[in-house]
Amino acid sequence: MTGSKEIKQLSRSLSHLLKRAAQYSNHIYMNETRNTGLTHRQFTVLVAADAHDGKSQTELVKLTGIDRSTLADLVARLMAQGYLQRRRTKDDGRTNAIKVTTAGKKVLKSATPGADEVDKQLLSLLPSSDRKNFGDCLAALAVEMDKIESKEDAKPSKKMKLRRRG
Repeated sequence: MTGSKEIKQLSRSLSHLLKRAAQYSNHIYMNETRNTGLTHRQFTVLVAADAHDGKSQTELVKLTGIDRSTLADLVARLMAQGYLQRRRTKDDGRTNAIKVTTAGKKVLKSATPGADEVDKQLLSLLPSSDRKNFGDCLAALAVEMDKIESKEDAKPSKKMKLRRRG
């Protein structure tokens, strides 16, 4: 049965409201940065790679909070667009160092004002006295997710041991 009770429950569900807020944020981002062609996640990867030049994809996963397979796909797309380059590191031939290209820096520069506008528009909807606290609360949630991800990274991988027969 769908009715006003279920709608009211969703309207008070913090997880649902956070999801809707993220959708709204992405909507504003797409309107503000439409001409760059970058999705918000692509922008996030470019910002992280630019700020942490030469970091590995694994390190970018930790910096951005984007899961490993999604980040690998984003890096591949950004490379195809000419915005990132990937090179094997000298220390570990299995590790890729990620660098932003000149074209990547140019598109990042053109998208940054629009991305900044997203924050301005979101905060403008809140009373000025709540803005700092709102950011602090969101940061606290992000810290908790960082803790969970750190614990997951620390777990040994579960590999099956093969037994020899006979």
